[in-house]
Amino acid sequence: MKNIEKLIKAGKATVVDVRTTSEFMGGHVKGSINIPLQEIPTRLAEFKKMENIVLCCASGNRSGQATTYLKQNGIECENAGSWLDVNCYC
Repeated sequence: MKNIEKLIKAGKATVVDVRTTSEFMGGHVKGSINIPLQEIPTRLAEFKKMENIVLCCASGNRSGQATTYLKQNGIECENAGSWLDVNCYC
């Protein structure tokens, strides 16, 4: 988790929040991108252009699923868990 924290603090992470759009609108990490979990399979091309991908959601469950799926598709990323935890790194 320390690597994730370092990347975020240095402004070098691409934080992707995989919660629903309405959840995201209720609060999110400043500068994060919202790509809901169910949209990930159709948006792989976007992920392939990103660097230092850090995924988050409400609890870490959906971001964990997203991390597994993206890694299976050759995309390096890390699960940071809850967006509230990620927000503490900023």
